[in-house]
Amino acid sequence: MFSFMKRTVFVIVAFALMIGVTFAGSSIVIKGSTTVLPIAQGTLEAFMKKHPDVQISLSGGGSGEGIKALIDKTTDIGNSSREIKSKEIELAKSKNINPVAHVVAYDAIIPVVHPQNKVKNLSIDQLSQIYQGKITNWKEVGGDDLQIVVISRDSSSGTFESWDHFVMKKAKVMPRAQMLASSGAVVTAVAKNKYAIAYVGIGYVDNNVKPLQVNGITATLDTAMSKEYPLSRELYMYTAGDATGDVAKYLAFVKSTEGQKIVAKEGFVPLTK
Repeated sequence: MFSFMKRTVFVIVAFALMIGVTFAGSSIVIKGSTTVLPIAQGTLEAFMKKHPDVQISLSGGGSGEGIKALIDKTTDIGNSSREIKSKEIELAKSKNINPVAHVVAYDAIIPVVHPQNKVKNLSIDQLSQIYQGKITNWKEVGGDDLQIVVISRDSSSGTFESWDHFVMKKAKVMPRAQMLASSGAVVTAVAKNKYAIAYVGIGYVDNNVKPLQVNGITATLDTAMSKEYPLSRELYMYTAGDATGDVAKYLAFVKSTEGQKIVAKEGFVPLTK
């Protein structure tokens, strides 16, 4: 349904696009969410072709790390798959930084299972009970008599924060859950384990895993954009104050028709049809 686009490399190691020689020009540093990473990677490649005098480096690490880097003044753009927290805003302002949000795409968080799993739909309540460890066998939700292996993103992930908001509603994820550091790692783990369940952004769903409906609704570009799908969210790029110079040009490109076509190509939901 959606293309994986060989993202594993990008979410395990910092990806940097440099031409390998020194020249006059500006540079942009982008850090943060592994969910937003493919959007940033695709758009910066196209942007640099148009602006060869601009160097851009890109790395993942999670939404929390991107916002922290913005506050610490070690990045120009902090990618995040969640809205900045009030305590992060307070910390930023204590350092004379005013975080400004730029919505660059929409996303849907999709529960995924092994392709051989016959379960097709789960309610939000069932998902919560599975992740709390209250439902432990697939037969309890219409599947085979198999123990459920729960896989989650780590707590520094914006996707984890969104899952907590939409599904867990402050309930704790079971201690036995496997906490993984990237969306690519999550997909790989589920593809290899017929007992597993996990969740990823819409752009990471590929033929190696089976996406589930939530409350009977399938995640598509249309249902995510309209927010009919219950686990829909915005994806952000944050700057310290209003963007200026090449950073502003890059963000304008991401939001442009050409940039949003790249967003769609990467499997995410563009801002407009």
